[in-house]
Amino acid sequence: MSEFSDEKHAEPLALFGGKKDWSADDWTASDDRVRGGKSQSYLDASDKKIGRFYGNLDIKTLGGAGFASQRTTGDDREYDLSKYAGIELRIAKGDKKRYTFIFKDERLPPNPENGREQATISYEADFELPPQTVPGDAHDRYVSIPFKSLNPTYRGKLKKDAQPLKTSSIKRMSIMMRSFFGTQEGDFSLSIRSITAVAKAPEHNDPLLSIQANERKLEAGTMLEAVDEQDARYYSCRAGIWPVHVNLRVHKHVVTALICVLGWYVGHKVATWYLIR
Repeated sequence: MSEFSDEKHAEPLALFGGKKDWSADDWTASDDRVRGGKSQSYLDASDKKIGRFYGNLDIKTLGGAGFASQRTTGDDREYDLSKYAGIELRIAKGDKKRYTFIFKDERLPPNPENGREQATISYEADFELPPQTVPGDAHDRYVSIPFKSLNPTYRGKLKKDAQPLKTSSIKRMSIMMRSFFGTQEGDFSLSIRSITAVAKAPEHNDPLLSIQANERKLEAGTMLEAVDEQDARYYSCRAGIWPVHVNLRVHKHVVTALICVLGWYVGHKVATWYLIR
């Protein structure tokens, strides 16, 4: 992909899987239960060669929102990926739902008032597995995520003035399943062979896939930090055939106004037709 830098020449670095066995101790759940939700996520590494991220996304409890995620463990853990231009996920098997991969380069101590983790900037990328038009699971796919393509967010909002991700001191990585404005829910499963830091896009027979939405706002309630509901009330619809995806975000009040105008127009036409009969 063009967003990978050809100036970097480091050999691929296995972060999880590949030359380094998966371990469940490297991951821990971070689900919407901290906000009163009922979603659950797990990381099964019993195979050692595959890490299976799976669980159930509940969106009814929180009124259409919800999230389930696994994040790396260890408050003192730090990843220096400054010699690399991005990461690659090698997927063994996965459903066709949309996932989010997240990086953090800063951690703050827990809030002394409530014990919760304090908000810091998240750097995110969304992805789906092709082909979206074919029913059933996808097998043996690669997902490419260049660092330059990440969307910085803070408290659920896109933060356009954020500094680039400090790849020399990445403190945390997460993989998340969320409702995307109520468009997905239920069981999910993503079996990952490896997560590898790469200096440039590897060549594969299968195309790499990474879906970005630079203009999107995150849905209400999907992050641990508070989200402004007025800024987060967006509807989402996706159209098109992979690899072309069209994402549309329309504010709730705009939708309401359009429905009212359409209703008035149809009513006016019906009344006119009735009077001239």
